[in-house]
Amino acid sequence: MPSRRTVLAAGAGVTATLAVGGPAHADDRRPDELLARMTLEEKVGQVFVSRVYGHSATAPDRADVEANLGELGVRTAAELLARYRLGGIIYFGWAHNTRDPRQIADLSNGIQRASLQQPNGLPVLISTDQEHGAVCRVGRPATLFPGAMAIGAGGSRADARTLGRLSGRELRAMGVRQDYSPVADVNVNPANPVIGVRSFGADPAAVAALVAAEAEGYRAAGVAATAKHFPGHGDTAVDSHTGFPVITHTREEWEALDAAPFRAAIAAGVDSLMTAHILVPALDASGDPATLSRPIVTGILRERLGFDGVVVTDALDMAGVRTKYGDDRVPVLALKAGVDQLLNPPDLDVAWNAVLKAVRDGELTERRLDASVLRILRLKSRLGLFDEPYVSQAGVGRTVGAPQHLAAADRIAERTTTLLVNEGPLLPLSPRTHPRLLVVGADPASPTGTTGPPTGVLAAALTALGFGATALSTGTAPSAEAIAGAVTAAAGADAVVVATYNVTASDGQRTLVERLAATGRPVVAVAVRNPYDVAHLPSVRACLAAYSWTDVELRAAARVIAGAVEPRGKLPVPVRRADDPTRVLYPIGHGLTYRP
Repeated sequence: MPSRRTVLAAGAGVTATLAVGGPAHADDRRPDELLARMTLEEKVGQVFVSRVYGHSATAPDRADVEANLGELGVRTAAELLARYRLGGIIYFGWAHNTRDPRQIADLSNGIQRASLQQPNGLPVLISTDQEHGAVCRVGRPATLFPGAMAIGAGGSRADARTLGRLSGRELRAMGVRQDYSPVADVNVNPANPVIGVRSFGADPAAVAALVAAEAEGYRAAGVAATAKHFPGHGDTAVDSHTGFPVITHTREEWEALDAAPFRAAIAAGVDSLMTAHILVPALDASGDPATLSRPIVTGILRERLGFDGVVVTDALDMAGVRTKYGDDRVPVLALKAGVDQLLNPPDLDVAWNAVLKAVRDGELTERRLDASVLRILRLKSRLGLFDEPYVSQAGVGRTVGAPQHLAAADRIAERTTTLLVNEGPLLPLSPRTHPRLLVVGADPASPTGTTGPPTGVLAAALTALGFGATALSTGTAPSAEAIAGAVTAAAGADAVVVATYNVTASDGQRTLVERLAATGRPVVAVAVRNPYDVAHLPSVRACLAAYSWTDVELRAAARVIAGAVEPRGKLPVPVRRADDPTRVLYPIGHGLTYRP
């Protein structure tokens, strides 16, 4: 790409050649000047962030064209931007946006080019969910770091900051300037089906420190971090994707448990915050989800906490925000509540026209709309999008998956693996005393960027460390036949490593572990998602918490099993007894080492 860009500097037809540089200065007047020249339709477009199918902005595959026509009424991203003048695009793997880093960079450039060539064209704020751990949209060869709860187990602000800084550099190199991370929810409910290991932990102060550090890292990289999900999604047993969660915390409990990470994010200068589709009666008794609540978004977030950055909704196609109002009312009510960006409405045409009509009818004032558009334009200015909207393939090759980034991710992972049980002690294992290992267990759907199921990744990593390791996948719900096969295979092993995934009291995984332990072979359990599994596995002689089943975390667990590194992680959440949940089995801070 050329070293200088021609981008819109002011009104219609006015362009200027601007030197490539870092984020614009705080006194940049371009956002105000641009706002003054925008039509109402252009302003409405700026507050929407939409999905679009395809690996290319102008030439997606046929199936993606059909998906775009069916859901968005256009063929390509370029047509979508021309019709709705969108302020943002969100990338998803399932929308085929993120095949590989070089393709992502080309897609980002195509999106920017399509938007900037429009009359009064503006750069697009491209976003994605790159939380790391269980939720990633951009996979290998990009660098994949341990997820939030693993970082919580490490407890290092420096590691959280490094994650944000290096991940931010890679995202920026691909043209992604807004990341919907970090998760600021305090996971105090072990049954939480949607947050869990996406949270840094259950201690508000510890979560707050790590949220702030990660946000600082992203900001240093020139990417907008997004703390989510305000006012706090950590104490629910309902997934807001499929239902409408109710948080029963009192206002005092909210202050004590939920508020601290968001306060810390704001103090750290986080650029954006995401709302949650949850009901919090103590904060708003109207029955509206937080996303549509003026007392929560404006009263608490804006006025009480003093946040004047960009507020983005969680995805508007989720059930939690659609249970009370229709898809035409939700975007209008969100803006009236104080939100700035409307993320991924199920029917963009309905939503876009509803906002336009609300302004024309006087339900939503243009002054209110202007406030959101100005925040969005100022964020684009701070991120350097007016000066440097494009990225280069040279930058991708130099930055994404750089060897020093990959090495940093491995070092961080080694500081997170948590040894919960070690009777004997059994661990570390040695190829001399336990040369033949059987690796069995869960094979959940692989997160983006993994090389295979946990059993295969663990077996490969252990083999590389000198063991003869064989993988046998028994699944997350092993059948009687699968369990019998594992027991038979264990007869030829010196020890068995079992990957567990969210074990429950009546789970077939628990039966698998018990049957393997009954063979007399030493059994090592590796919880590859929630660390709560250990409460249901009394028969194991050793148990590790890896917090996710991504390659980087499983390789670190293998190194701990082999004694190549010392286990250093400490539980960031309490593990309660399976037979009496009122009692704690392992408290926050529990974690064994190999040293006396």
